[in-house]
Amino acid sequence: MLNDVLHYIEPLIFIAMGLLGILGIFLVVMVTRKIRQKKFRNQAASDEFLNEIRERLQARDYDGVTEICDTPAYWAKAVPQLILIGMKHRYMTLPKLKALLNEKFEREIIAELAYQHAGMAVVAKTSPMVGLLGTVTGIIGSFSAISKTGGGDPNALAAKIGVALMATMWGLVIAIPMTLLGGYIMVQIGRLTDQVKEDLSQFLRDYEESLNASK
Repeated sequence: MLNDVLHYIEPLIFIAMGLLGILGIFLVVMVTRKIRQKKFRNQAASDEFLNEIRERLQARDYDGVTEICDTPAYWAKAVPQLILIGMKHRYMTLPKLKALLNEKFEREIIAELAYQHAGMAVVAKTSPMVGLLGTVTGIIGSFSAISKTGGGDPNALAAKIGVALMATMWGLVIAIPMTLLGGYIMVQIGRLTDQVKEDLSQFLRDYEESLNASK
C-alpha cells in the first residue's frame, strides 16, 4: 500500500516543481516588464518630459498638460498618468492633491508589483520544501524496499536514493535564482518609487508656482 502511494506521489512532486519553476519565470518576466513600462528609460527622458510639463504650467495651459500626458508614449508611465489624475483634481488643495497622488501610486502601482514579488517569494520558499518532500518519499521507498527484500539490489537502491536527492537539488535550483531575482526586483521597485516620488515632487512645485503666479 505504501509503495503504491509513493509510486504516484514521486512523479507528482517533480511535476509540481516544474510548475513552480514555470510560475517563477512568469512572475519575473511580468514584474520586470511592468517596472520597465512604468519608469522612464533614463533621467534625460524624465527631465525632458518634466520640462515640457513645466512650460505648459508656466503658461497655465492645463489642457496642454493633460494633452501631453494622455498620449500613447506616456499611457503606461507612472508619472504622466499620475499627473493626469492631478489635472482632473485641480480643485483640491495642494496637500490633498499630493496625498491623493501618493495614494494612487501606492495602491494602483506599487501594490500590484508587491503582489507579484510576494508570488516570487512563495515560489522561492515552496520549491525547497517540495524538493525535500520528494527526497523524504524517495528514502522512505528505499527503506521500504530494503525491509521487504532484506537488502535488495544495491545498484537499484542507489539509483532510487539518487533520484530522491535529485528532488532536493531541483528544489534548490529553483529557489536560489528566485531568491536572488527577488532581491533584484526589490531594488528595481525601490528605484521606481524614488524616481516617481522625485518627479511628482517636481511637478507639484511647478504646479504651485503656476498657481502663485496667477494670483
